[in-house]
Amino acid sequence: MLLYLHSVEKNQYKSKQRMIKLTPSSEEYLRNIIEAKDLTDETVLRLWVSKGGCAGMEYQMKLTKAEPDDTVIESNGVKVSVDSDSIPYLKGSTLDYSDDLNDSGFKLLNPNASRSCGCGTSFEPTNNTN
Repeated sequence: MLLYLHSVEKNQYKSKQRMIKLTPSSEEYLRNIIEAKDLTDETVLRLWVSKGGCAGMEYQMKLTKAEPDDTVIESNGVKVSVDSDSIPYLKGSTLDYSDDLNDSGFKLLNPNASRSCGCGTSFEPTNNTN
């Protein structure tokens, strides 16, 4: 299942600064999806960025197992993994979920984006992500 994301070291990340912060609403929504689909405890929400979209880079996400080189973040019983090549683009971000009438879904508040496209699924990275 591919979920759409809107923008507004290896293994476990154990620093005082979280790689990605999850809001309570994103944790709850992710937990509900995993339970409703009867997925395993190994299921993570895997995040990565790829070249594309109208702003240069686009967010991707999928419910799956973490890849061996992913960084896995666990927060209140749910897990998010980040592709190792995507860490510079996503470090310090906050993953939120909103269920608004006109705009429902995950929202990524990314401090590494200098601008986002109008639909919010792609971004232009800042110069400090290299």
